[in-house]
Amino acid sequence: MAQEDKELLLKDLSARLPYGVKCHFKYGTAEDDIILKCIDDNVARFDYGWYGRFHVIIEPKYFKPYLRPMSSMTEKESFEFEYKTVDITQQIDWLNEHHFDHRDLIEKGLALEAPKDMYKFE
Repeated sequence: MAQEDKELLLKDLSARLPYGVKCHFKYGTAEDDIILKCIDDNVARFDYGWYGRFHVIIEPKYFKPYLRPMSSMTEKESFEFEYKTVDITQQIDWLNEHHFDHRDLIEKGLALEAPKDMYKFE
């Protein structure tokens, strides 16, 4: 992975940590969907069933977040984004909280498109 892509992915994941970003990991014989708990340098840490705490290097061949394409934003979400967020910082936080791919990570192969209704907001 190019250093630029690695840094982009780490920045993005770090900003999403408070919002419970779901990720897919595959490492050796272990493969599953998990919720990212912590990032330590370039290592993702999370709880994984009876294995206990687990970690994997954050590289697309092992680890990808599930994100929502910007095109999947509903009318209600679009209204909330446009009219209830005041400044750019709030807008970026809102996009991260709602797991939107505002950095085109899906297109770059650094993230997976989240299945419909993976993230529910009521």
